Amino acid sequence: MNTFKTIALATTLLLSASGFARAQAGLNDLEVAHSAYTADLIDIEYAKIALAKTKNPEVKAFAELMIRDHTAVNEGAGALLAKLKVKPQENDFSKALQAGATKKNAELNGLTGEAFDKAYAANELAYHQTVNKIVGQTWIPNVKNPEVKAFLEQALVTFKVHEDHAGHMVSALK
Repeated sequence: MNTFKTIALATTLLLSASGFARAQAGLNDLEVAHSAYTADLIDIEYAKIALAKTKNPEVKAFAELMIRDHTAVNEGAGALLAKLKVKPQENDFSKALQAGATKKNAELNGLTGEAFDKAYAANELAYHQTVNKIVGQTWIPNVKNPEVKAFLEQALVTFKVHEDHAGHMVSALK
């Protein structure tokens, strides 16, 4: 399967599996916080799989970046929630994200070598495109708490860099 078809398939699966429409339905700030935290944890898990499987230095460096950056974002989010004295709320969207990730983890774990590297890169591109769209077009405009909104805006800057990096990685692995 060529890289474009892989990206298109990954994006389609992520959009349907994650319940993109539910993201539009108006999660409250605490549900957004839980969903964002879950999305970060998912990407950390994908990166851990990559570190265990890849021999490609670019893929390995990207996976290390994902672990570092997404861990930092989650630590920052945790600190903000502690400051605000609130707890994130699990919701249907975060559950759907996790269900989709379970399937993707199984798929990635079933691949090796170049096939793994290409699938991981394509998934990272599709994942960041989708999450960035949700964060930028749905969550940021609808979050009520200004500190949570500012945090998401800051995180989105990082995630857009990840999307660009993933796009370069996909191109390099053709």
